[in-house]
Amino acid sequence: MKKPLEITDVVDWGIIPTMIEGQSHVSGQVLHKGPNGQSECGLWICTPGKWDCHVTSDEFCHFLEGRCTYVHESGDVIEITPDTAAFFPKDWKGVCTVHETIKKVYMIR
Repeated sequence: MKKPLEITDVVDWGIIPTMIEGQSHVSGQVLHKGPNGQSECGLWICTPGKWDCHVTSDEFCHFLEGRCTYVHESGDVIEITPDTAAFFPKDWKGVCTVHETIKKVYMIR
């Protein structure tokens, strides 16, 4: 049996490439990847900054820590605080602003 994931067992995934302001640094850990990469779940951590966001697959998230705002290109706003659950459909586009480092668990399909 695989040992449980420790929050400190994260991998450096670098800087968000579509930054508008700041320099959001991302790290995390993939917990499971489905056959042919069709699905994935894991832990994702992101430091403050603002960037253009394009969700390329359906994604369910449960935010554990931090605070951020997602603004869809239509103007709809999603405020994220600890214990927020959110679903982003494939091709969701907008801007994400991380105010305080966020930590989330996610499932992409």
